[in-house]
Amino acid sequence: MSRIGKLPVNLPAGVSVELLPGNVVKVKGPLGELCQKVDPDITVTIEDNEIKFTRPTDQPRHRSMHGLYRALVHNMVVGVSEGFTIKQELVGVGYRVAAQGQLLTFSLGYSHEIQMMLPAEVKAEVPDIKKGENPKLYLKSCDKQLVGQIAAKIRSFREPEPYKGKGIKFVGEQLRRKAGKTAAAK
Repeated sequence: MSRIGKLPVNLPAGVSVELLPGNVVKVKGPLGELCQKVDPDITVTIEDNEIKFTRPTDQPRHRSMHGLYRALVHNMVVGVSEGFTIKQELVGVGYRVAAQGQLLTFSLGYSHEIQMMLPAEVKAEVPDIKKGENPKLYLKSCDKQLVGQIAAKIRSFREPEPYKGKGIKFVGEQLRRKAGKTAAAK
């Protein structure tokens, strides 16, 4: 039995779930509303403030989908009740970010600024920086998949390099560093 798939998804207060035709799970909460289509082989039952998932057989396909859909629906429930936040840090001299509504403007050492329009579901926040600190960017959304995809796209504008660590990285991310040249030490 799948260890993830057999766990029920508990519903916190203020979150409602309904099962629509076509095996579509719709989750509504204080932070938004999300839908997820579940494979027809996986049975979804909603009872006593819990969502349970069952699979018909132990085929590898059914086993993998069992845990997958449970995890996706769990992320939806957590998203509409608490939300997800991704924190990114810009490491490098002159690297800056500015947020004006849904428009982000990056200055990353290129000859031009990079502008990115965020989807309506994602909110961006740029806290004030103190002297000697790197600029930070906070992305908030109820959709974990969407906010992760946006964060990965932003990181791809200037990925951290292994020598000095310059670039856009996630807060708390450990970068693999290289020593650099040692030819002058002869």
